[in-house]
Amino acid sequence: MIEYAWLIPCFPLAAFLLIAAFGRDWREGGGWVAVIGSSLSFVFSIPVTVEALQGKTLELDHTWFTIGSFQFNLGIYVDTLTALMLVVVSTISLLIIIYSIGYMHREGVRKPRYYAEISLFIGAMLALVLANNYLELYIFWELVGLCSYLLIGFWFERPAAAAAGMKAFIVTRIGDLFFLFGLILLYTNFGTFNFLKLFGTVVGPEQAGLLRIITFLIFMGAVGKSAQFPLHIWLPDAMEGPSTVSALIHAATMVKAGVYLVARSYPLFVHSPPTMLLVAGIGGVTALFTATMALVNNDIKRILAFSTISQLGYMMLGLGASGYLVALGSATAAPGYSASMFHLLNHAFFKALLFLGAGAVMHGLHDELDIRRMGGLQRKMPITAATMLIAALAISGIPPFSGFWSKDAVLDATFAAGGQNWFIMLLWLFGVITVFLTAFYMFRWWFLVFGGRPRYEGEAHESPPIMTGPLAALAGFAAISGIALFGLPKFLHYGALHLVGAQELLGEVFINPLTYLSLILALGGILLAWVVYQREWFKWEAISTPWGRFLHRLLLNRYYLNDAYIGLARNGVYGFSIIVDLFDRYIIDGLVNGIGWGSRGLGQELRRTVSGFVGDYVAWIVGGIVIILLIYIFGGF
Repeated sequence: MIEYAWLIPCFPLAAFLLIAAFGRDWREGGGWVAVIGSSLSFVFSIPVTVEALQGKTLELDHTWFTIGSFQFNLGIYVDTLTALMLVVVSTISLLIIIYSIGYMHREGVRKPRYYAEISLFIGAMLALVLANNYLELYIFWELVGLCSYLLIGFWFERPAAAAAGMKAFIVTRIGDLFFLFGLILLYTNFGTFNFLKLFGTVVGPEQAGLLRIITFLIFMGAVGKSAQFPLHIWLPDAMEGPSTVSALIHAATMVKAGVYLVARSYPLFVHSPPTMLLVAGIGGVTALFTATMALVNNDIKRILAFSTISQLGYMMLGLGASGYLVALGSATAAPGYSASMFHLLNHAFFKALLFLGAGAVMHGLHDELDIRRMGGLQRKMPITAATMLIAALAISGIPPFSGFWSKDAVLDATFAAGGQNWFIMLLWLFGVITVFLTAFYMFRWWFLVFGGRPRYEGEAHESPPIMTGPLAALAGFAAISGIALFGLPKFLHYGALHLVGAQELLGEVFINPLTYLSLILALGGILLAWVVYQREWFKWEAISTPWGRFLHRLLLNRYYLNDAYIGLARNGVYGFSIIVDLFDRYIIDGLVNGIGWGSRGLGQELRRTVSGFVGDYVAWIVGGIVIILLIYIFGGF
C-alpha cells in the first residue's frame, strides 16, 4: 500500500472539486462528501503507516516540466515522519469534519463554501507532508496559507474576522518570504530541491557559513507558520473563524506545518550549531512568553490559542536542544527529535479536543466567549465537561494522560543538552516554569467554564451525538496515545541520523527525579487554580497593588507587541511607502512623462515647418545644403 500513498491527498482534493461544483444541490452542502474524502484518506493512511513503521521507505519522482536546465519534479517521499503526519492529519481532520455536520448545521447557503475550503485545506496539508522536494512542499505550503486565510475570515462580513484573516495572511507571508529566499540560495548552491539528494550531500567547511544562512531562512518560514516569537501575533486573533477551523489549524494543519518543516530539514539543520541553538532559543522563549499571556485572558478560544503557541514552543525546544548536541558532534542520538514529534502527535489529540469542546460550549451557550460568564456547565453538559477534563489533564502533564509522556521527554532531552550549554539549561528552566503555568491556566479555564456556580444567562444544553461522538473519540486518544507507544520499539527513524525509540524514550520516566519535579509543579498549578477559581477563597484578579495592576495590564495587552507592530506599520512601513510612492511619482514617472512631454513639445514645434508650401521646403533644402557645406569647409574634411 505504501506505493499508493500518493492517493491520500487526492481524496479530499477531489471532494473540494465536487463540493465547489455541486455542493449547493447536496445535503448539508456537501458535508458528507467531505466526510467521505477524509475517511478514504484515513483508511489509506493506516496501512501506509504500518509499512513505514516496519522500516519501509518510498520515493516516487516524476518530471512535470523542464525550463532550460531547470527540471521541476513532482513526487512523494514516505518514511516514518511522513507516516506520523499522515495519521495525525487524516485522523484529526476526519473527526473535525464529522463534528462540523452538527456545528455548521445552521450556516445555510455558506456550507458548500465551508466544506469545499476545508477539504482543500486538508488535501493541501496531506500533499505538503508527502512532498519529496522543497519546491513542491513550498507550493502546498502557500496553498495551506491561502486556505487558512479563507477559513479564518469565513464570516467575512464581520470586520474582526476579515481583519484576522488578513493579519494571519500578512504575518505568515513575512516568514514565507524568508523561506523563499532560503530555497533560492539552496538551489543556486546545491543544484537540487530533492530531500534525499540534499540530505546525502557532504557539507564541507567552506559551505558551513552558507548553510547557516540557508537553515536560518528556512527556520524563519517555520517561525511564521507555527506562530513562534516574534511572529506569533496572528494566531490568537485567528479565533474569529469557526471553532472547527481553529481545531484544524491548531491540531492538524497550519501551525503543525512549521514544526514538520524543521523536523524534515533536520539533516540540514544539524550541520549548523548556531541554527539549532536559535531553534531551541525561539522555542523556549515562546513556550514561557505565551503561557504568561494565557493566565489573564478571558476568551474561551484565545486561551487555547496561547496554549497552542506555547506547546509548539516545546516542540521547537526539543528539536533545537537535542540537535545542538548532534551539530557539535558530542552526541550521535537525537532524543529531542523523537520527543518533539511524540509531543506533536499527543498535542494534536488533546488540542483538537479542547477546541471542539470550546465549540460545544459556544454552541450550548449561544456563542458566548467570555469564561467569566459561564460556570457550572458540568451539570448541563456532562459529556463535554468530562472530555474537557481529560484534555486539561493531558496538556497539564498529569499521568497517565498523553501530554505527560511527551512533555517530560522534551524536558529530559533539553536538560541533557543543557549540560553542554548554559543557555539551553536556561531554556530548560523556562520549560519547567511553563509546566506550572500551563496547569494553572488550563484549570482556571476548566473551573471557570464547567466548575463552580452558574454565571450565564438563559439555558445551556449538551451538543448532539454527532458532536459529542468526536469529542469522546479524541478523549480516548488523549488518554492512551502516550502509553500506547510503549509497544513500539522504534516509532521514528531518519536514515543515518540515530533517533531514540519509544521504549528508550519512555522506559526510564519514573526513575528520573526531574519527572517528579514536573509532576509536582503541574499538580501545584492545578491546586492553585482550584483554590482561586473553584473554591474562590480569594480573588486572583482583585490583587490591587500597583505592580499587580501593571502586570495584569501588561499580560492582558500581550506585552503591547500588537501596538508596537501597528506603530511600526504606521510610522515605519507606511512612511517608507509614502517616500517610495513620491519617488515613483516624481522621479520614475516624472522622468518617463518628461520625455513624453518633451517629445510632444518638440513635435508641436516641428509641425510648424510642415506648411505645405513648396517655397518653404526649397528654403529648408537650400539652408541644409549651406550648413553641410560650411561644416565640410571649416571642419577640415
